[in-house]
Amino acid sequence: MTTRLIGRYRWRICAVLFFATTINYVDRNVFSFAMLDDVFRHQMLGLPHDAPLSDADLARFKEYMGYVDAAFKFAYAVGFLLAGRLIDSLGTRRGFSISIGVWSLAGMAHGLVHSLSGMAATRFLLGLGEAGNFPAAVKSVAEWFPKKERSFATGLFNAGANVGIIVTALCVPWLISHFGWRMGFLATGALGFAVLAIWVITFRPPERHPRLSSAEFAYIRQDAEEEIGRRVLKWRRLLPFRQTWAFAIGKFLTDAVWWFYLTWLPTFFNDNPSLAVKLDLKQIGVPFLIIYLFSDVGSVFFGWLATRLINAGWSANRARKTTMLVCALCVVPILFAPLTGNLSLAIALIALAAAAHQGWSANLFTTVSDMFPRSAVGSVVGIGGLAGAVGGALLAAGAGWIIARFGYMPLFAYGAFAYGLAWVIIQILAPRLQPVVISDNSASS
Repeated sequence: MTTRLIGRYRWRICAVLFFATTINYVDRNVFSFAMLDDVFRHQMLGLPHDAPLSDADLARFKEYMGYVDAAFKFAYAVGFLLAGRLIDSLGTRRGFSISIGVWSLAGMAHGLVHSLSGMAATRFLLGLGEAGNFPAAVKSVAEWFPKKERSFATGLFNAGANVGIIVTALCVPWLISHFGWRMGFLATGALGFAVLAIWVITFRPPERHPRLSSAEFAYIRQDAEEEIGRRVLKWRRLLPFRQTWAFAIGKFLTDAVWWFYLTWLPTFFNDNPSLAVKLDLKQIGVPFLIIYLFSDVGSVFFGWLATRLINAGWSANRARKTTMLVCALCVVPILFAPLTGNLSLAIALIALAAAAHQGWSANLFTTVSDMFPRSAVGSVVGIGGLAGAVGGALLAAGAGWIIARFGYMPLFAYGAFAYGLAWVIIQILAPRLQPVVISDNSASS
């Protein structure tokens, strides 16, 4: 049956998920660029706006920002677990709507605070809201796509993360330079309400969507996956499975690297002593455009690659694991980024690592829908998201302190080898990505 006869509405759903992920990353990344603004630095340090900033002040600022960033990530960890449960309980449409509304309000609230504690509080609330994006998106893909298309669809919506960072890098420095750091948060936070409207209008479950043809519905459900009615699985029934831990440990080890890039790359380009050329707020957009455009290519390419290998007759296990191993190897050269004095080479190394991370992430997320029934996907992604955010929060809590005392090398070294370690552990815990068997009495009423 041709694609035209099957229908393409599922790709509209993927497009909305892409848009939502884009705005999600715009809202969370304004903070990274605000950190380069002198007015922001003075206000967070509680200093008069005309007071000169000493090296000790800047070191203290980095430590403070590490703690504020950790507040976001700890909230994201808790929120991820709660969001997975909420989305499985209320359904993808309602659960994701709540998440978008919370993060949009929190994003705008950043522009109204006047202290370090206020910034930490709004970052915490933002983390709670933004945690719903990936459980909702991965569950939507599991609901709307057959297994053979899921890694590609996940790679497509996951590319929205990179587009969000690019949009932030190109627009937010201009907003901050012309209107102040507060407007950077207020303007971008408001975008979430546009996403909310599009989501509510577009999304319904496939079995109840008035615009979905019977042919496309049959195509989506071709895998005939076993489902456990419409009841939600208890977390305690999911934790004993090795497959749950394979996903969670993979997220714990590697999400921290991505979080480090998101928060600290602007500062890295601004003050890394090895770089012969330093970039300020007005110059930072071009490197981010290059890095995250390339990262987008990696997300889509590595998502496509696994799908292509499956269509060529490979098992899902072999296709995903091979693709993830390639991604893990592509990250290793990042070890040299903090050592080179050549700005272009540093950008190239970081771009390669970012592309590989996104390819890794797309395939790691897809392993959940390979191993678990659709009724459990949101909760398992929530458990893994909790683990990933805890890893990111632990690294964030010490990142500012490490950078202030030892430079960037220890953090890039961790990033170089975390993926290889995660791949080995996933292979040990889930050597065949075997689907779990959950009895009906495992579900909650």
